Amino acid sequence: MVAFRREKYEPNGGPAGGDGGRGGSVIFRVNQGLRTLMDFRYNQKFKAESGQKGGIKGMTGRGAEDRIILVPQGTTLIDDETNMVIADLVEPDDEIVAANGGRGGRGNVHFATPKNPAPELAENGEPGEERRVRLELKLLADVGLVGFPSVGKSTLLAAITSAKPKIGDYHFTTLSPNLGMVRLNDGRDFAVADLPGLIEGAASGIGLGIEFLRHIERTRVLLHLIDVSGFEERDPYEDFQKINDELRKYDPDLLLRPQIVVATKMDLPDSKENLEILKQKLAADDTLPTAPIVMAISSVTHDGLTPLIEKTVEVLDQTPAFPVKGVDDLEQMLPEPESTEPTDHFDVTRDEDGTWVLSGAKLERLFLMTNFDHEESTLRFARQLRGMGVDEVLRDRGARNGDLVQIEDFTFEFVE
Repeated sequence: MVAFRREKYEPNGGPAGGDGGRGGSVIFRVNQGLRTLMDFRYNQKFKAESGQKGGIKGMTGRGAEDRIILVPQGTTLIDDETNMVIADLVEPDDEIVAANGGRGGRGNVHFATPKNPAPELAENGEPGEERRVRLELKLLADVGLVGFPSVGKSTLLAAITSAKPKIGDYHFTTLSPNLGMVRLNDGRDFAVADLPGLIEGAASGIGLGIEFLRHIERTRVLLHLIDVSGFEERDPYEDFQKINDELRKYDPDLLLRPQIVVATKMDLPDSKENLEILKQKLAADDTLPTAPIVMAISSVTHDGLTPLIEKTVEVLDQTPAFPVKGVDDLEQMLPEPESTEPTDHFDVTRDEDGTWVLSGAKLERLFLMTNFDHEESTLRFARQLRGMGVDEVLRDRGARNGDLVQIEDFTFEFVE
């Protein structure tokens, strides 16, 4: 603010315009009560408020509140322009500043000098950061259930947890992942994700495709469910190979995770015979990194569920968490505001109509922070451009008296 002291006995008391308050930042924060990104389907633009303007008597304006955006655990923030991971928010208290607010502009109390004790000069606030981000949610599950549609994933989840997934006898009953908790008598527990059924070509986007595969990245152990009943006249071993091929195409490292092959629907007549054939083929398969553990269950009669849970916990205890690719330490994900100062570099181009166009981060920031309502501010901006070497570069490029120069939407004449 530009203001002066006008007290009773000090009519010429000097400058007294206060600074503006700092603008709010945009912060993403984990909320454990959220489960989906549905809130972002229709609301996709978020803006923090500006700081309050400076006041008289050197009073600084109030800083704005930060804009907090709540996201579920397991949300990954990706910069939409660079495609780089900004943050991976997996812990209950994780948060990240996605866009910093700008500092408030300085009032005329800062510009008084012996030569100019009453400056009519003040700054606009620094523009805040703008960023376009992409959000991806990957389920935080210890164990992932994979397999072709209708092999019994939802039925198994319902049998071993308190989850109540929709269950049907036709393909693609499950269109979105379901999550449940398995609790053991000794107090241990683990999260299980029933992931939508895979088909051939899923890694290329066929069927539910990537919608399924991205959720598997966080799981530590895979339960590979295979229907050995022969009811659909499919070869269980071929089903096993096809699912693994899709995992390999999406990310070869997924096959390095422990897999427990779960033969389902053992209550049907031909299941035992088909299971023995499957075991023989798996034992002869030399393309697998390690021989998979094979467990037989029936979710309908609950046969084999307790041994399966015990084996799963045993494997979990021996398996560390796998890091999500492209994510560094949270503290190192975004540079500190002090390290993002724009450089003096600027570009000079010329439009078809002969107008010289100036661009550059620091130059544009100085322009936005200049209050052109006051002549002294305009003259200061001209001195700043000269100090950056803009006049010299324009002269070298052939600019002459009267040529138009443009910065953002502001146009002025070049004068020697």
